[in-house]
Amino acid sequence: MENSFEFLNLVLDSVTEHIVVIDVTGDILFVNKGWSAFGIENACAIGDDWNGVNYIEECDKASAMGDEFGKNAGEGIRRVIDNKEPLFYFEYPCHSPVEKRWFMMHVTPFKTHGKNYLVISHQNITERKLAEEAVGNQARIDGLTNVPNRRAFDEFLHDEWRRCIRLNKPICLGIIDLDYFKLLNDRYGHQSGDEALKKVGKLLKEFSNRPGDICARYGGEEFALVFGDTKLEQAERLSNNILGKIVDLKIGNENSPTNKYLTASIGLAEISPIRGQKESELIEKADKLLYRAKNRGRNRVEC
Repeated sequence: MENSFEFLNLVLDSVTEHIVVIDVTGDILFVNKGWSAFGIENACAIGDDWNGVNYIEECDKASAMGDEFGKNAGEGIRRVIDNKEPLFYFEYPCHSPVEKRWFMMHVTPFKTHGKNYLVISHQNITERKLAEEAVGNQARIDGLTNVPNRRAFDEFLHDEWRRCIRLNKPICLGIIDLDYFKLLNDRYGHQSGDEALKKVGKLLKEFSNRPGDICARYGGEEFALVFGDTKLEQAERLSNNILGKIVDLKIGNENSPTNKYLTASIGLAEISPIRGQKESELIEKADKLLYRAKNRGRNRVEC
């Protein structure tokens, strides 16, 4: 232990938490290896050189862009600095394009040599949150098709909308209506109709594998697909692919004027949301485009 400073650095670099130390003005004085590595791996604009960066100002910048984490973090840190709270912590999502992640932030003050400082740590709690989510998801799954239900869709779209505002990313929504589904029920019976819904739900799940995507049963014979961080051109290609695969299921609907097999119509809309906009605007656009697709002959995508 001859060099206690080096020893302490090695200890802090070995822990899995991301740790930063700031003074009462918010200036960063120290980050551990986990903090720097996370910034580099997630394409953080600051990179691995945090000298001269003010943590509170970075939180305020994120808050100004609609980021709830930035708002909560900045307010919590200030409450600790002002001695309004002895410490501060909260849980927040930090999903990447390829995986879901959650962290817990802790802010703890300390004093040395007559000066006040704060140590801030971010602990990965993804494993616990995924377990909690799995339990909660049971109430958000449609019992017939085994895809998320309308409640899950509303919650997901709200969260993904805020993420796209924060990151200045586009979001696409496709509302899918099965063409002449009543004729299928009338001809083959409601049990056959239920089996058709199950097959379509299973197919649509194949198109929602990323954290920013969801397939949900929207109601009756309608489904919804959210494509986060996706341009309209790409979403249109995926939607046309979906139409072809629905026909390929060869679900009989011989009384349909469109095709002897079950088909679908899709209204597809894209928005790059900004603060002040609501996700209902995207739903309204997609819904109007769905009716256009139905009025123009069905078995088509309107976007």
